[in-house]
Amino acid sequence: MSRLKSSERRMKLILMLQDSKKKLTVDELADTFGVSRRTIFRDFKVLSKINVPVTWDKYSGYGVMDGYKVPPLMFNSQELATIMVGLNFVKSQVDKQLVDDARGVELKIKNVLPTELKNFMSSLDNRTIVDPFLHFGHEKKEGGNWYLVSSAISQKKTLEFTYRSKSDGSVTDREVDPYLLVFYKDHWNVIGFSHKRDAIRNFVLDRMSDVRITEKKFEEKGEIDAEALIYRSNESGQKVEVLLDKKAERAFRANLATKIFKEKEVSAKKIKVSFNFENLDYLNEWLLQFGDKVKVLSPKKLVDMRVDLLNKMMTSI
Repeated sequence: MSRLKSSERRMKLILMLQDSKKKLTVDELADTFGVSRRTIFRDFKVLSKINVPVTWDKYSGYGVMDGYKVPPLMFNSQELATIMVGLNFVKSQVDKQLVDDARGVELKIKNVLPTELKNFMSSLDNRTIVDPFLHFGHEKKEGGNWYLVSSAISQKKTLEFTYRSKSDGSVTDREVDPYLLVFYKDHWNVIGFSHKRDAIRNFVLDRMSDVRITEKKFEEKGEIDAEALIYRSNESGQKVEVLLDKKAERAFRANLATKIFKEKEVSAKKIKVSFNFENLDYLNEWLLQFGDKVKVLSPKKLVDMRVDLLNKMMTSI
């Protein structure tokens, strides 16, 4: 650990003693903070003066009295800047509830900060812009009850809801064991085991209504692999092949909402990539941002959809 200011080191020392499942020796603490044993003893003396109930056992080492909780956390300026970046990223999104919650968190943090750090935080507000096109270019909208879904995930309880299909508008009742909550640039998704389909499926939260947590507990089969779940949810989609200009490769990979499973260099400037995608309507519109740097090779349905969309754009008033 890099050298810390004494006040910051002592705060971290309290947290370590409070959170550790076992007592810690002076040597362990000195090694952790990169200081001498004498410095650690000096820190303990300071903690004693401010009434932190440090305990000691000659066989096991140092700890703090059971039930002691550290006062409200204090951040250094770098930690606070990190928090501001995170909050500003959340506030840039289009989900209105997410934005409101981020503002609430920001207000609570400001209320417990000393004047110096409060001024620092205020100076960053509206001066640190993350994802400006989303921040300034989109009207905020309701994105579904992500908190209710997250509660079901934490309790490992099955969700029941009514789901509206985007393709034909049909409405069906669903029962899902929720495994993962995922936020893309403009909407929330829950990925889980669909009882109706007997398979892993992805559901968009703003198409879910009458959502409720049931009393049915479900068991996860081993550790949840977030990456595998996200990309497995697209396995039911169609295989798509595109010819990609290398100039657009970085942006294409960064924003494609699935995983490329095959790629081949065709020339010094072009590569062919293959992936599975379920929502071809969405993909067709998403590809427009790359202009002539992407050519759809298959499936034919997507090629035809692309031609139809471009023709409509050319002829519409």
